[in-house]
Amino acid sequence: MTSTSNLTGKRALVTGGSSGIGAAIVRRLAAQGAAVAVNYRSDKDAAEALVGELRNDGCEASAFAADISDRAQCHELVGAVASEFGGLDLLVSNAGVEHFGALETITQADFDRLFQTNVAGQLFVTQAAAAAMADGGRIVLSSSVSARLEVHRHALYAASKAAIPAMVRNLAPELAERNIAINAIAPGATATRMAGYAPHYIHPALTDVPFPALVRSMSALGRMAQPDEIAAVVAFLLSPDASYITGATIEADGGWN
Repeated sequence: MTSTSNLTGKRALVTGGSSGIGAAIVRRLAAQGAAVAVNYRSDKDAAEALVGELRNDGCEASAFAADISDRAQCHELVGAVASEFGGLDLLVSNAGVEHFGALETITQADFDRLFQTNVAGQLFVTQAAAAAMADGGRIVLSSSVSARLEVHRHALYAASKAAIPAMVRNLAPELAERNIAINAIAPGATATRMAGYAPHYIHPALTDVPFPALVRSMSALGRMAQPDEIAAVVAFLLSPDASYITGATIEADGGWN
């Protein structure tokens, strides 16, 4: 069977694309031939360094600043990308923020920060992207394995990520009218800067358990993911090879239980 995973000629936007999983996704899509817009909120140097790396490799890429927690900026971002690239075919909504905190410490500001970025931001960048896409586009949002886990003092983040599978399920039939597919990925523990939160995943009663030992005991593969492994799943969902998949959330968690 011949693979149809080549993305040559496609124009992609990756939010939160300057580092971590986002940067791995950017590199993967560029390697498969897509022109890639690298969105960042504050780390301009990292975004421009990544764009420079890709251009040196002969890829088409540009950096775009926007805070996706703001609806207006989502629409301005998509408009700027579509204007520079001549359209938009693919969206990866990767930008997100983490939070740990006991119930009694959660503030309105905490709630607004999490839900404006992890939920509203993903909805509104999808709204803008879908409006800019020709029929046949593909969209991937970001959930998390945390949405189905019981983790101490992680309710706010988990709730924000749990909204995403519901979002893609319910947007799928609407977008299918234009042959636009929408799915989500739910990564497990991944070796990025966000892994600095790893100790928080250990219950306070188990502080003597090193995080690597926890991963070995809780994961079928016994290790954290590499960002490239998550990027490969995203690239598959954006490709014609995933033509019969929409409304799905794919867990890339190494068999976490």
